[in-house]
Amino acid sequence: MALANEFPKIHNAMWPGLVGKGDDSEPPIDLDKMLDMTVAAEVDGQKFDGVDIFLSLPHTPIDIDDDGIKALADNVGGRGLMIGSAVAPVWPPVGGGSAMDEGEGRKAFLEAVRKSCGIMGRLRELGVREGGVVRIDTATGVGEWAEDKAGNTAKMAETFRQACDIAADHGEKLAAEGEICWGGMHSWKHMAELMEAVDRPDVLGFQADMAHTMLYALGYNAPEHQLIKPEQLNDQAALDEALKTITDTLRPSTIDFHIAQNDGTVHGSGSHDKTGRHCMATDPNGKLDIVKHAGYWLNNPDGTPTKAMRHICWDGCMFPNAVLEDQQTWNDILAAMIKVRDAHGWSS
Repeated sequence: MALANEFPKIHNAMWPGLVGKGDDSEPPIDLDKMLDMTVAAEVDGQKFDGVDIFLSLPHTPIDIDDDGIKALADNVGGRGLMIGSAVAPVWPPVGGGSAMDEGEGRKAFLEAVRKSCGIMGRLRELGVREGGVVRIDTATGVGEWAEDKAGNTAKMAETFRQACDIAADHGEKLAAEGEICWGGMHSWKHMAELMEAVDRPDVLGFQADMAHTMLYALGYNAPEHQLIKPEQLNDQAALDEALKTITDTLRPSTIDFHIAQNDGTVHGSGSHDKTGRHCMATDPNGKLDIVKHAGYWLNNPDGTPTKAMRHICWDGCMFPNAVLEDQQTWNDILAAMIKVRDAHGWSS
């Protein structure tokens, strides 16, 4: 029997315990609980290799001190897990600011990036992190951006360029995750335009999430860039063609990747704006062929692995707590990710 592929490593996201939770929704799920469920997941002797984290309370405060960082490293590493990528809290409600605000907003945004890069670099020094990125977005709504599309994209690009300088100083890379709720990143074309305007491919790449990028194809919040109509979602050939258009455009800059499922609808929870709905890997209403469509992102046009991502992550953002606290959820997710690695991974 051939040996299983070693890469990409399989990570679980910790932020589903936080995003869309809080006073206006369900209570957050603490980090230890999320880690416990991650460690307990097992499929045919295979387990998660690591986790991706959210640098925000009540998990990991952005102002964590060095003793706290060491405790985090011991907590995760002591469970046999590595830490990969992190979400930087660049949004105004948690201390950041809009990327198109040239004043205090930009200052707060960049400070969140600076603190995040410092934390992740220290985790690397402590031996619990071998790679990964710091994830950012524009922290701006689509409506605000649309008031001056070209001008606001230029402002966002300048903020991102300054963020790239900070990341480079820390030996980190940044990944911009396109979602239909973030202005200037809310369509596949706008995302590509913003990346081109920043022009820092040495530091800034794209973070693809399968649930969000499928919504790109449907043109939510950007109907001028629609590639497929909702009634065509069950037409596999039409969906494949739309997704290939998107991946051919954004794959060359993709450096972080979330495996996910989507039923073709949008969803918001708590204070989070509506964005691509994350569905269970086993959801019968899911429109994606997870293994096949993951290959669109993970492989070059000739079918060989890009090897741009040393790990992949599952995103179950805004899953109900009853789903998140069911251990079978994580076994099903792990099983789907193992199939992705078996199909598109490598061993050196």
